[in-house]
Order: sequence, then structure tokens, then C-alpha cells
Amino acid sequence: MLKVVKIGGNVVDNSEKLDRFLQDFASLEGPKVLVHGGGKIATTIGKALGIETQMIGGRRVTDAETLKVVTMVYAGLINKTIVAKLRTAGCNAVGLCGADGGLIVSRRRNPKPVDYGFVGDPELKRFGTATAKTLIDAGYTLVVAPITVDGADGSLLNTNADTVARTMAVGLSGTFETELVYCFEKRGVLMDVDDDRSVIPEITPARFAQLRADGIVADGMLPKLENAFDAIEHGVRSVAICSADAVAEKGYGGTTLKAD
Repeated sequence: MLKVVKIGGNVVDNSEKLDRFLQDFASLEGPKVLVHGGGKIATTIGKALGIETQMIGGRRVTDAETLKVVTMVYAGLINKTIVAKLRTAGCNAVGLCGADGGLIVSRRRNPKPVDYGFVGDPELKRFGTATAKTLIDAGYTLVVAPITVDGADGSLLNTNADTVARTMAVGLSGTFETELVYCFEKRGVLMDVDDDRSVIPEITPARFAQLRADGIVADGMLPKLENAFDAIEHGVRSVAICSADAVAEKGYGGTTLKAD
């Protein structure tokens, strides 16, 4: 079983939590892939450079200057820091972004009705299976930053890390039996965001529709669940959403996503 694990920005921002997570991740047996977000580091560095962050509906607008910052931070500082820590922990990690070996080719998102700038949506049919398989078969653990490449003109594109993780899991599901795990600061999908004990143990597409209609699942959790069910529809064996502290636990103790 190949595990594709995505770690959220709130853990990336916290050095102690990140170190603990990476030790646990390194201990996982078998082939594995780690996809990471960017957290607040890009915002902090951008502000220091005089580049203010623009948000629309909770999503970052990536203009030309912001693209430079997120590329430097996500594919550079964060990616290489994680690779170095994993290698120190005995994990044979190699850092990549979507441009490397044509791993993840995207199309720039339509500027209508909202122009998010240089933001990409991955094209599954153009996934770099050969690149990923060659490295995994050689014993490497892929550490993937959420920067992809535009298939039309070769420009770089900022891409949602949850979507990158889904793309990795689906893209590899034809070659490996894959499992997708979304790790973040909460124990799973919660009925009450203020109560960490209110974990929903299992969600089907029908239950997801009801939770969304009731406003229980909203904001940043929506793309996670949308990507999770899309992954299942495209051949990923299972998807879990759990705390970063539970990545090495059997069953993860969080929320499991299942088909109806």
C-alpha cells in the first residue's frame, strides 16, 4: 500500500509539531509520498518584501509578484527544510514540485467569475506517472510542494495543496494501491469546530451533502472533502482525515471517507 499524506499549513507553521510529525511520518513502513502546504510563511515573507496578500473567499490571489514568493517559499524554503529533516530521521526523501519531471501539469484557472491570478488546476490525464514511479521504485520518498506547471506555456502556477495530494494519489492509483491521508491540527471532521471530541467517524457522499447543506462542513474543510471523494471515485482505495499526531497510529483515529 502506497500512502499519500498531506500535511496542513498550521502544522508547517509550528516547528515542534512539524518535527514530531516528520519523525512519525519517517517511521511509516512501505512506499510513501508527502505533500505539504505553505502555511503563513509565504504571507510573512511577502509582507517583509512589501507584497501584501490578497484573499478572495478565503483563497489566496496569486499575482506575478506573489507567485515569485510562494515559489521561493513552498518549493524552496519549506520543501527543502522538510526534506532535510526527513533525511536526518532516516527517510530517503527527495524534494519536488509539479514542474520537476512534468510531475503535475495544470491549466490556469479561468479568470471568470473570479480571477485568482496564477493559480492552477491539475490535469489528471497528464500526470507524470513515469517520473513518480521511477523515483518510488528506486526507494525515494517524494516530498511534493504545491507549485505546478502550466501545460500551455510552461509558466509556474500556485495550486491548492489538498488538490495536489488528491492528484498524486489518483495519478499513482493505476500503478500502486493507494491510500490518501489528510493530516492537520484537528482530530478529524468535527460536528462542532469548537469541540475536538465531536469527530465524525465516517462520511459518505450523501452524508457530506447533508453536512454541507447544514453548514457543518464549510470553509477549508470543503476542498478537503471534495478532493477526498473525487479520489475515491478515481480509484484511491481509502481516504482518512486525521490529526497530524495520529499519522503513525493504526486507523488514524479520525474520519474515514467511504463511497455510498
